[in-house]
Amino acid sequence: MKVQIIIGSTRPNRVTHRVAKWVAKEAQNLSDTTVELVDLADYPLPLLDEPLSPQFNPNRQPNAVTKKWLAKIADSDAYVLVTPEYNRSYSAVLKNALDYIDYQFAKKPVALVSHGSTGGAQAIGHLRGVLPGLQAVTIPRATFVIGRAAELISEAGLLQEDLRKAAYGPQSALKAMLEDLKWYSDALAKARG
Repeated sequence: MKVQIIIGSTRPNRVTHRVAKWVAKEAQNLSDTTVELVDLADYPLPLLDEPLSPQFNPNRQPNAVTKKWLAKIADSDAYVLVTPEYNRSYSAVLKNALDYIDYQFAKKPVALVSHGSTGGAQAIGHLRGVLPGLQAVTIPRATFVIGRAAELISEAGLLQEDLRKAAYGPQSALKAMLEDLKWYSDALAKARG
C-alpha cells in the first residue's frame, strides 16, 4: 500500500504537521507500506476557480498548480487526512484542495485524524459528509487528538510517552485505524483489479 498523509493546514505556527509526522511514524510500522507526507503548503491552490465542478467537466483545463496537486494525489492507494478543527469544522485550505479533485480518491480508502479542543470531532463529522462526493471510502475508525497538540506531540512527531503507552489512548487508536486503512486499501485494490 502506498499511503499519503495529507497535512491539512498551511497557517503560520501550525501544529498539524506534528500530528501528521506522528501518523507517518506509526504508518511506517505497517507491512508492505510506503508512507509519504504531502503538505498542502507545497500546493498553493487558488480558491476553486474552475467554471464547472471537476467531476462534470470533460473539457477541464486545470492550472499548473492544480495539475501538480492532482498528479501527486493520483499516485497513492490510500490517504490519511490530518486536519485541525477551525470554528467547528475542518480547515478551508483542505476543503479547497478537496474541491479540485475529480477521480483521484475514487474507490480508495481515506482515514481521518483531527486535533483540537474536542479532538476535532466536528471536523471529522464534516469530512465524513464530503468524502462520498469524491467517491472515496471513508473508513469507520478515526483518530482524535484531544487537547493542545503542540503540548502532546513534539516537533519530530513523537507523542508524549504516557499517551504512547496508554492502553486506550491516541497511540492505540491510531494503530487500530491504520491497520483498518491497510485492510481497506488491500481489499479495494483487489476489487479495482
